[in-house]
Amino acid sequence: MQDDAAIRGCHTLHDDPKTGALMKKILAILAALLVVVLLWATTRPDRFQVERSADMQAPPEKIIAFIEDFHQWGAWSPFEKLDPEMKRTFSGAEKGKGAVYEWVGNSEAGTGRMEIADIAPGSKVTIQLDFTKPFEAHNIAEFTLVPVNGTTRVTWSMRGPQPYVAKLIGLFMSMDSMVGKNFETGLVNLKSLAEK
Repeated sequence: MQDDAAIRGCHTLHDDPKTGALMKKILAILAALLVVVLLWATTRPDRFQVERSADMQAPPEKIIAFIEDFHQWGAWSPFEKLDPEMKRTFSGAEKGKGAVYEWVGNSEAGTGRMEIADIAPGSKVTIQLDFTKPFEAHNIAEFTLVPVNGTTRVTWSMRGPQPYVAKLIGLFMSMDSMVGKNFETGLVNLKSLAEK
């Protein structure tokens, strides 16, 4: 009997014109908010850039040796720690321009490919960075090394296109803070190695 009363009560609430009108208002407000968020995403920039820098007590030539050789990345890159079982493939040049590094990892590490596209000895390494999983993306990563007051300022940056879905995600999660933290960790690790 209690169940019958509860069911009747639910039907009464559902059939109540005030409740129905309130539900319609709530749905209309939610739909309007969704439209605002979707439109807001279109106003975001078409490109993104993340950049972090650190000063290191080491000459540029010593630092760049850890960057231009993908075999060395396991010692300092935080992205190498995302999946202990990650499969790595090295091809192309041994190091420097034309060196290629491909990886297949878990959902956190993803799958992708890096190739050193250009190198200015002692001052810059430019990398073509292509992700295939968990999403497709084609970006440029760059390391610039500049002497500053007896130290070397190393800047690690990444830039690329920002399609609509990335713009939408960017409303709720900052690419700069997510990737930037990894860049900061990587630069600390690189500094420690270079200053030994």
